[in-house]
Amino acid sequence: MAVFKIVHITKYQYNWPIKESVNEIRLYPYNFANQDVLQFQLSITNNPEVAVSTDNFGNQVGNFSTLESHTELVIESRIVVRVNHSLKIPEIDHDTLEDLTKEKEKSIALLRYSYPDVITKQNIIDEILDEIGTEDKSIVMLAQECSSYIYNRFTYSKGITTIYTTLDEILVTREGVCQDFAHVLLQLMRTKGIPARYVSGYICPNKVGLRGEGATHAWVEIYSPTQGWLGIDPTNNIWTMDNHVKLSVGLNFADCSPVKGTFKGIAVQSLSVFVSIGYEDGRHFEEFNDVQLEEIPEDVKAQLEYIEQARQQHIQQQ
Repeated sequence: MAVFKIVHITKYQYNWPIKESVNEIRLYPYNFANQDVLQFQLSITNNPEVAVSTDNFGNQVGNFSTLESHTELVIESRIVVRVNHSLKIPEIDHDTLEDLTKEKEKSIALLRYSYPDVITKQNIIDEILDEIGTEDKSIVMLAQECSSYIYNRFTYSKGITTIYTTLDEILVTREGVCQDFAHVLLQLMRTKGIPARYVSGYICPNKVGLRGEGATHAWVEIYSPTQGWLGIDPTNNIWTMDNHVKLSVGLNFADCSPVKGTFKGIAVQSLSVFVSIGYEDGRHFEEFNDVQLEEIPEDVKAQLEYIEQARQQHIQQQ
């Protein structure tokens, strides 16, 4: 069992004023048997009213709008959470695909998590499963072996992929980060009909040292008829431990994005994310990332260049 204090700051900046910024956030920590939310505080630039609801996956979702003109938007969440993943022990779970079939017949929700994406490189997924071998294996054993395959055969590389990189691209390059490896494991599990869901959260640093620690992280949960949802982290090839803090779940990253939105105006947008994690014993870790955003369309680039040229001419004439 562990208690963490987490600060998550998302900062959007614009080179020209924008307005009518409409945003959706999933920064509310998941409250379930393995995780108790002790405190939560949210602050947003200009203090807009936030409407909170629950989505189809059980996540708390906040929606807000900032109508006035602005060049910066900062969203800050502060969390105190207690985690106890040892309540579930995957090693003692021997449920099989046959046991799962009976369970899925009773639940449309489980069926929804059981269908693989339609991708061009499905043959690579099939080849991986053939190499691993899936006959006469429990759900937990198969998940563990697929996780081990990703950990050993895929290269952890920051800056190689973005949130827009497709699963087909990841299967070809075999490089990426936590969200990429989570998507590969999801496809492997769902191809065998195992309900699996994407998890967004944090992985808090420990003395062992883990990939992706100290920042936002992603992993997978598979469904067991005996124990329910079990978390497995293919980036580190481990079952979720007391340093995995869960924010939200969904079919993929798009369902779990911590912050997403849109705005009116023509401007270059930059995004940075700061995460700070504090322990009960006083230890403290920080990580700052500039996030690579989708490339600006050529017509918008042209408009931005025209506006900047006009601005420079105005300055010179003064």
